[in-house]
Amino acid sequence: MKLSHFNFELPKDLLAEYPAENRDESRLMVVHRETGKIEHKMFKDLIDYFEEDDVMVLNNTKVFPARLYGNKEKTGARIEVFLLRELNEEQRLWDVLVDPARKIRIGNKLYFGDDETLVAEVIDNTTSRGRTLRFLYDGSYIDFRRKLRELGETPLPKYIKRDVEPEDEDRYQTIYAKHEGAVAAPTAGLHFSKHLLKRLEIKGVDFAEVTLHVGLGTFNPVEVEDLSKHKMDSEELIIDEKATEIVNNAKRRKKRICAVGTTAMRGLESAVSSDHMLNTFNGWTNKFIFPPYDFSIANAMVTNFHLPKSTLMMMISAFAGHDLMKKAYKEAILEQYKFYSYGDAMLII
Repeated sequence: MKLSHFNFELPKDLLAEYPAENRDESRLMVVHRETGKIEHKMFKDLIDYFEEDDVMVLNNTKVFPARLYGNKEKTGARIEVFLLRELNEEQRLWDVLVDPARKIRIGNKLYFGDDETLVAEVIDNTTSRGRTLRFLYDGSYIDFRRKLRELGETPLPKYIKRDVEPEDEDRYQTIYAKHEGAVAAPTAGLHFSKHLLKRLEIKGVDFAEVTLHVGLGTFNPVEVEDLSKHKMDSEELIIDEKATEIVNNAKRRKKRICAVGTTAMRGLESAVSSDHMLNTFNGWTNKFIFPPYDFSIANAMVTNFHLPKSTLMMMISAFAGHDLMKKAYKEAILEQYKFYSYGDAMLII
């Protein structure tokens, strides 16, 4: 399969700027892999497709407010700093993206906040927009992290052109988020409300939690026509024994195992044993899933509608089948489903 197989015309007005008013009242397209049947539902109808002892695999990563704005020393130029990952806790070194990058060189200092108590020095260039910063702050590490949170804002994707609003802090986060470390939300999980989770629990559906800290690499454009040449960025993944036990028990009993989101699916497929069961995992994964691909663990998935030529769309194609995915996306555009992070959802079974 080539990159051009994943291109399509997406009308701009279908990119969601805001989430649905209520989490579980976004729209849900249900795609049946065996028959090719497509249904149009509400997200809360998801419960009708699951039975007792089925399992949903949730990614419990938590988004931190990764976007900061600072001023460059001397010139006072406003610079956006996007925190990617912490490199060294003790030295307060961070891997970041800066914008506009052409103005930021090694040795430059950036000042943050009205009182400028937080300062960062540029100590290395990593990519065209990437830099390594050393933060200078008088205070404990806990105080420093608190300061970053206080000054940072919710890292909404760039395609959302509006300013960040207070509601985004809550809505660009799953209700089951636990472990801070993601710079983008695992968006399929944004549709779950407390009420819907409770109803699924009462019905006897089990939940297995994994942690995959979503990095910006998930959204990196694919720039090679030959997909086998594309390299994914590495992201931190943790799968504990409790999760493996829940998933493997369901697998042995031939129950439905549903990955909630492409990140949960990528996490599961990064930790498969030789006999196609789930292993515990604590490390980094750069797994890239594109057709043709045999999935070992999940036999259902919840996902959003993705952008043309994205790695996320390639995974959906591998799972649903390329022709069926094309048919579903054509129908989604026709039916005016909303796309991307704050958009509507798809259940593939």
